[in-house]
Amino acid sequence: MAPFQIIFNKTSSAELASLPKEMQLKILGNFRGLPEEAMKTDLAQYGQLHREGHVLYRFRLDDYRIYFERHPLGIQVVRILSRNSLKDFLYRSSLPVPEDRQLESNPEFWKLMEQS
Repeated sequence: MAPFQIIFNKTSSAELASLPKEMQLKILGNFRGLPEEAMKTDLAQYGQLHREGHVLYRFRLDDYRIYFERHPLGIQVVRILSRNSLKDFLYRSSLPVPEDRQLESNPEFWKLMEQS
């Protein structure tokens, strides 16, 4: 198997660093089994947000949502958001229910994901 990397962009790296050490280790530990899964064609067990042929994956861990995408070297973590920051985003965006389908159709969500 080729080397597998978990790549953090500037934003997700700062978000990870701001978390308590225990949560940082828990998040990194949850990526342990991901190399085999990420190289498959289907990551159905993760939430998926689609836009213009681009797929962003999401998994929940306690009060955090980790958004990532496939990368030729493994995966790239795009954002690590607390449940409270997502609730705030959804409230400010006037979305009635915090669902992936509603997020993926909201251009402001994608702007949030693309900030780095």
